[in-house]
Amino acid sequence: MATFLPRTLAEWTASLKYEHLTPDAIDGAKRFLYDSLGCAFGGAHVHDTAIAASYLKEKGGKPACTVWVEGWKTDPVESSFLNALMIRAMDYNDIYWKQDPSHPSDIIPAATSIAELKGLTGQDLILGIVLAYEIEMRLCEFAFPGIRERGWHHATLTAYASPLVAGRLLDLTPDQLQHAIGISASRHFTLGAAVAGKLTMMKNTVDPMATRAGVESALLAQLGYTGPENVLDGKEGMFHCLGPEWNAEILVGGLGSTFRIKDCGMKSYPTEALTHTPITATLYLLREHKIAAESVKEVRIETIARAADILSDPAKYDPRTKEAADHSLPYCIAAALVDHKVTPEQFQEEKIMEPRLRAQLPKIKVIANQEFEALFPKLQACKVAIELTDGSVVERRIDVPKGDPRDPMTPEELQIKFDALSSRSFSNGRRGQIKDAIWKLEQFERAGDLIALCVADR
Repeated sequence: MATFLPRTLAEWTASLKYEHLTPDAIDGAKRFLYDSLGCAFGGAHVHDTAIAASYLKEKGGKPACTVWVEGWKTDPVESSFLNALMIRAMDYNDIYWKQDPSHPSDIIPAATSIAELKGLTGQDLILGIVLAYEIEMRLCEFAFPGIRERGWHHATLTAYASPLVAGRLLDLTPDQLQHAIGISASRHFTLGAAVAGKLTMMKNTVDPMATRAGVESALLAQLGYTGPENVLDGKEGMFHCLGPEWNAEILVGGLGSTFRIKDCGMKSYPTEALTHTPITATLYLLREHKIAAESVKEVRIETIARAADILSDPAKYDPRTKEAADHSLPYCIAAALVDHKVTPEQFQEEKIMEPRLRAQLPKIKVIANQEFEALFPKLQACKVAIELTDGSVVERRIDVPKGDPRDPMTPEELQIKFDALSSRSFSNGRRGQIKDAIWKLEQFERAGDLIALCVADR
């Protein structure tokens, strides 16, 4: 009888224990949890989140798991969705981009919700986070070309990873885990239309919905619900439906020998990942040469082809919402020209429509550079050239964005980001408590003690 890839993943997942984790994986889980909670505490105040929270409050649910910041409780399925949406809402959370992009931190709430529900330890929560990154990041690497290049969104991949995370913390058997994957993935393929052209709130919502699906599927599998066993490599599974080609060895080879979480990046800007090297290069030039927006005639950006396609189509030159603006390379560069920074402040509605900023948009020219495309994903190379009104030109090439593992955020930079995002809802003292709890998480008998700290104290 054939052994399908979901079975291999299920068996390894069921066997993985905290004692198997390496020190760098444990450290990575803490760093990404700290970064993700900061993103969630900021994302709690985004309009998308408010709408979803209002809907879920009205819908109701067994009050078992905490909704961060506000502190009300609902069932683990809905809490995992809403907490994941908070992490994702500002597009400021982590990024991994190989053949496919993803934000593995979107899956962290699958682990926190089940850990709280079941009264699990801090070590259990760390295990769930490391597992989320391992499976999601491997899924990003094994399709050639990536599924995003075929028109599908990476939430399609999350629907395979999230049931394993929730299921492992529920202590499911390999059989149950395989069914959980089948339940989740067979019903949750996501179109790339979610991030193409004119963007809507669904840009930040489809992946949290896939996390939600994984938690629900694991809970169903725990009760005996069954799902197809072959949703990756069997008949009419993902390989069959999305077409060639796939490298299964990347997905399952060497599981547990090292952990990929150490290779994931963090975001220094609350924008789509491929905007980061152009933003970094532009800000370097503006600050070094003390350039004012009005003295700029043109900004020429050479970048990889997919960035030019996704981030500078005609709709991106007229962004009118946060979702459109943070996926618009012209807008991000225009904001940098005007304010010499790119922070959450630049994506407020009044800023997006500010006449001085919008006057910069036609100055931004984006060109696909095939040499840079050939270097991707090893490098995210770009070159920015700013032509001034006096005819002079200054330029800068950047190969990796700040926050990449090759140029990581320092502990000080990470805390600055966390404090900036969380200070609206959390006092200095509470922020310190959360940080200390994360760095000592493996000592906690109940991960819920950390989650209890994630309720606003102001």
